[in-house]
Amino acid sequence: LPLTYQVSLNVSKGILSTEIPAEGVTVQGDGQTSLIMESSSLLTLNDLLAKVSYTSTVYHIHTGDLASFKFENHEAVFPITIKQPHVPVLYDMGKDISSHVTIITKTFLRYTELKVLLNSIRQFYSNIEVIIADDSFEPEHITGEHIRHYIMPPAQGWFAGRNLAVSQVTTKYFLWVDDDFVFTENTKIEKMVEVMEAVPELDVVGGSVQGNQFYFSILYEQGEEMEGGCLYRKSKGKFHSLPGYPECYLASGVVNFFLARTDAVQRVGFDPKLQRVAHSEFFMDGLGSLMVATCGQVSIGHQPKTGKNPDAARYAKFRASSRSDNTFKLLLHFFKNHLKCIRYG
Repeated sequence: LPLTYQVSLNVSKGILSTEIPAEGVTVQGDGQTSLIMESSSLLTLNDLLAKVSYTSTVYHIHTGDLASFKFENHEAVFPITIKQPHVPVLYDMGKDISSHVTIITKTFLRYTELKVLLNSIRQFYSNIEVIIADDSFEPEHITGEHIRHYIMPPAQGWFAGRNLAVSQVTTKYFLWVDDDFVFTENTKIEKMVEVMEAVPELDVVGGSVQGNQFYFSILYEQGEEMEGGCLYRKSKGKFHSLPGYPECYLASGVVNFFLARTDAVQRVGFDPKLQRVAHSEFFMDGLGSLMVATCGQVSIGHQPKTGKNPDAARYAKFRASSRSDNTFKLLLHFFKNHLKCIRYG
């Protein structure tokens, strides 16, 4: 009898198919979970193997299957990804920065500072859209071209305001600024957009505030199912430089002045339970989802305290975090992120 070769393939969440075999090839199980092919010609058998296709019979947006391949005394197992493709979301980028970026901020009892910020924006960007989320007790009406002012219920907090502002952005990117910042000749949004467009994997690019290029790394060690893992946030922690931009470094989190990809941040969101003490927590929630870089060559100013804000004293009462605020934040971390330890360094 002539020597014959046999291969078998087995899967569990789909079916295997191949083309009509050539003469001298036997195929069993075409269109089923187990496929056996036999031939006296290795060349013919390999050609038929190259034409085997897999069709999932299980609907899932992202799962997988394992294919088992056997030939004589050899066996191999390889993974198959079953994934529903994403529908692309495109943005009309237009021809100027205002069609690329929306500036967003959150304000609370600081209209004096907010107006300084808005005036400084208009000095350098006359028609860029500005979105303001406002949870002040007695809201003032902020008017002007290309300004959208959203009034919230009073004292909803820092992250609730961020969520509202980000939810209304219609451009590909948004620039987050605090309401007491001030634009300068070094606040070049175009440079941040250039980096983001050149490295499309990036989701967030941070700058510097008054010369402070604050950034940090986050190390996460997964723990056991019952006791949880550990988070270590290291100030000034960074990874390697960004290819093509040696002045930029990959990090886990950046300062409160950053350009971000709108759809990426909307997927992560800001936890509205965090009202007073919150910043790093957004990047902790986005760890593994957001690619972050810090680029110190783009900066923004910080307004000096002038004492001209009539609500300064009332604002300070809310701004200063109490022991209970910090305790709540840690309790939320340990529960929500299933942790047994957190370290700050």
